[in-house]
Amino acid sequence: MEVAEKIVKLKKLMKERGIDYYIIPSSDYHQSEYVGEYFKGREWISGFTGSAGTVVVSEKEVGLWTDGRYFIQAEKQLVGSGIKLFKMGEEGVPTFIEYIVKNIGKEETLGFDGKVIATRTILDLEKQCKEKNIKIVGEFDLVGELWENRPTLPESQAFILGEKYSGEGTESKLNRIRESLEKENCDINIITSLDDIAWIFNIRGNDVLCNPVALAYALIEKEKANLYLRKEAVSQEVIDELLKDQIEVKDYFDIYEDIKHIEGKVLLDTKSVNYALVSHIRQENIIDQ
Repeated sequence: MEVAEKIVKLKKLMKERGIDYYIIPSSDYHQSEYVGEYFKGREWISGFTGSAGTVVVSEKEVGLWTDGRYFIQAEKQLVGSGIKLFKMGEEGVPTFIEYIVKNIGKEETLGFDGKVIATRTILDLEKQCKEKNIKIVGEFDLVGELWENRPTLPESQAFILGEKYSGEGTESKLNRIRESLEKENCDINIITSLDDIAWIFNIRGNDVLCNPVALAYALIEKEKANLYLRKEAVSQEVIDELLKDQIEVKDYFDIYEDIKHIEGKVLLDTKSVNYALVSHIRQENIIDQ
């Protein structure tokens, strides 16, 4: 499909779901700077291949926001697409958040895939649109519904990095995190940043080009920890090694069910933890790092 055709089909889906504005970022489920092919939905829908950018779609207009590294490239790649280029940082150019706040109508619906957008972004939007009483819908990956032959999630094997290379064992690192939980009077720490997880658990992978990380989530409690990895990417040897430190390996997407049953105070970073996860936690139980 050409970009213009993709946009038409996306707008049709938006109308069917009652969505007036739809955000498509460049991120993965972990707000990573670099992402795998599976997560390049913004590139697929717009034809713009730069590493950074955000697309906002409404019935009236489609915009792409990107920074000065990509102005010339974006202008060329957007020709004939019907997408308007918003040059970030230029005088008089609103951010995509400012654009939505200004243009979305009262009681209209803002949609996005909550797994690829940081919680802080949506909290800021909600706050600024409070008087408009907009509806937030973060459950639809509309690009994914349209994207035929979408690349699969990475399939590389995760492995343990020995302490002689990491410099500190996982048990020691977990104990330090648990000390912080005590100080903050929290029960659970949710960590979704891939480099943080790689460091804490001394685990490595090849799921992102030129980055030694594995796609993963972590829930750290006072007595145990859950590490969520794609089961097909984890050997029994790795599972057994992690169990020595009371770390249970669970399937990558199981966290979205487990999060619904969390009780107690939760320490997390709303700049990195995605909206789909945080939306299941009571606001009064969240301590933002």
